[in-house]
Amino acid sequence: MPQLNDAAVRAAKPVAGKTTRLYDTGGLYLNISPSGGKAWRLKYRYNGRENRISLGTYPLVGLKEARQSRDDARRQLLQGFNPSAERKARKQQEQIDATNSFQQQALEWFERQKTRWVESHTRDVERRLNANLFPDLGALPIDKITPVQVLETLRKMENRGAVDLAHRVMQVASQVFRYAIACGRCTVDPTAGLRGALTPHVHKHQPAIEPDAFPALLRAIDRYASEGGEAQTQRALQFLALTFVRTKELVEATWDEIDLDQARWLIGAQRMKLKRDFLVPLSTQAIALLREQQRTCRNSAYVWPGRNIRVPMSNNTLLFALYRMGYRSKMTGHGFRAVASTILNEQGWRHDVIEKQLAHEPENRVRAAYNRAEYLPERTRMMQWWADALDALRQGRAVPAPMPAPRLFAVNSDLTP
Repeated sequence: MPQLNDAAVRAAKPVAGKTTRLYDTGGLYLNISPSGGKAWRLKYRYNGRENRISLGTYPLVGLKEARQSRDDARRQLLQGFNPSAERKARKQQEQIDATNSFQQQALEWFERQKTRWVESHTRDVERRLNANLFPDLGALPIDKITPVQVLETLRKMENRGAVDLAHRVMQVASQVFRYAIACGRCTVDPTAGLRGALTPHVHKHQPAIEPDAFPALLRAIDRYASEGGEAQTQRALQFLALTFVRTKELVEATWDEIDLDQARWLIGAQRMKLKRDFLVPLSTQAIALLREQQRTCRNSAYVWPGRNIRVPMSNNTLLFALYRMGYRSKMTGHGFRAVASTILNEQGWRHDVIEKQLAHEPENRVRAAYNRAEYLPERTRMMQWWADALDALRQGRAVPAPMPAPRLFAVNSDLTP
């Protein structure tokens, strides 16, 4: 039988009311519908039964491509495979791969995890997925991604100087892979062996002054308003020194979180880094500052409002105030936490109590589940001692001795040691 040629395929015309065929060799033919549509078909026998499969439509698939597909199918027959069954299996695998893609697994993981994250961390993770992982890895089946593919993605960040970001993005990718392993979607985390392949990132701690320089800073803050700064900013810095919370937790504080009569500040879980409610005992000095601020906050819902009372003070307000006082690259809002931790530890307050007041993640997370209101009496005493210590430091006096914890039982003098 003579072979078809391109000219014959192009020139083939439909016949009204009838489907016609132009035959090539090896079972390949061109099917022409009455409406003029042209499609390639392959007829073959497998296990004594006739089968037909489609090889694409003309002119999207030309004669040369159709013959190549025919030859591929013939090779499958020689190897004992049914081309039709192989095609169905391939389509099924493609569907499985599409639902088992890195992006699908990452989005599933993200939806399950974000309920326990603060809003800012949720935005960070979402951005790292969309901007850094999905473009290269998103469409790939998660169980077929290799370490080299992940490394190539991370190297793009390194090459533009974002070394820290590359490490953070790798952490996100690793969590997605570990989630997929737990769900039975893949068996290996390809990031596990990459830590030595990335450029090491040297973590830079936020600047904080030494404790012996703290009294001078406290006095500079007390002079801030008289030297041209805003009085609210001065009060906010004084309050930050008294409570040593995170700057974001302070500037977004609302009056409904604060109980002046009970001297308590309850920060909701949605605002805390660890997604747990956090109670801050307030000293008499902190209460006095809040009462003064309450008289001047222009009926804002925020304790420290911005120029527009419907929004809080900017995160940078306190930092720029420190710059103005001469503490650029020497002190940040976070530095108050470091100084407080150092002094309180040096003065002999219990480490667990200090860490609880800093709202740090306990090393033993199982124990932490039972400690939601842990050490509150001792923390209350510590925070009042801290406020009194700040008064002593700014006045150049010795700090008071730490307040001892009350005895829970009497010692029986009749018992021998």
